[in-house]
Amino acid sequence: MAAPENRTEKYARVSALEELLYELNGNLESANKRYLNDSDERFSKIFLMGPHRSGSTLFIQWLAQTGLVAYPTNMLSRFFGAPLVGAKIQQLLTDPRYNFRNEILDFNSDIEFGSDNGKTKGALAPNEFWYFWRRFLPFDELDYMPGRELQAKGNLKGLRDELNALANIFEKPFAMKAMIMNQNIAELAEQFDKSLFIWVRRDPIFNIQSALEARKRQYGDINTWYSFKIKEYPHLKGLDPLESVAGQIAAINHSVEQGIKSLPGHKKLVVQYEDFCQRPRHYYEEITRRLIEHEGLSAEKVDAYSGEASFSSTNRWRMKEYSQGDAERAFEALAKSKG
Repeated sequence: MAAPENRTEKYARVSALEELLYELNGNLESANKRYLNDSDERFSKIFLMGPHRSGSTLFIQWLAQTGLVAYPTNMLSRFFGAPLVGAKIQQLLTDPRYNFRNEILDFNSDIEFGSDNGKTKGALAPNEFWYFWRRFLPFDELDYMPGRELQAKGNLKGLRDELNALANIFEKPFAMKAMIMNQNIAELAEQFDKSLFIWVRRDPIFNIQSALEARKRQYGDINTWYSFKIKEYPHLKGLDPLESVAGQIAAINHSVEQGIKSLPGHKKLVVQYEDFCQRPRHYYEEITRRLIEHEGLSAEKVDAYSGEASFSSTNRWRMKEYSQGDAERAFEALAKSKG
């Protein structure tokens, strides 16, 4: 990702917070290891894949609100280096089972369907959890490695054990964004017998617009690269912003399509953002059916759907730098060059 100092003031990192979190997590590391004694794979992991700005934040907020899954919260993200300790602390402070005379209720709040460049508000709102992922992935200049190199240099077994232990603490399937491994899906899939890969994709024209808008919010202009540096980054970074983002979205979708291609049907689900907005119940039923029929989830633990009936799609053209026609022509040109 681009260097933190290039961010606009609103999105700049808080150095004092970073220092405190690294100090705290370092001191909790040994305690975290003790909770790894329960890392058998009892519950499924649900990984959200696909481009940034494709609707993945809305999807994980919706999935979290259904109560079907556990997920990384903003509270848990503060314990990125000791998430098992963090999970226990979260339970202590927010789980009704441990509520003594309503002493602590401040952390409990409803999940709102809103975000700012993937960031949510509220202690129990979903978090992207990228600091956690980076503990296990030795990515450097690119957020990608050839499969064999990642297996040799990374700590994929450590990632597997901590995610299994997290799910076991919460006693639910564990769902999270996993876009940092969009181009290493095979290596991630190898670690789990119980997994579901969900590819969230969006009309590419509006995905391009949203990604350009995210660049502008984060860095003050549309020229600076935003999100993970995929393997195509060296070629794409210097292009006109519209061409750069169009290539970025297309490359990610191609990688995810290839990555899930060999997975059995019950381990993958394609979610079209526009269709999801119209009928979220359908996707709840698709997810629960896979978890019950193939992943060992007890049907008794699955509630009937009581979530939102629909969502409003944000697919409207807003940009002034480019027209919708410009985006369509850029994407069509890209498709022709690939063909």
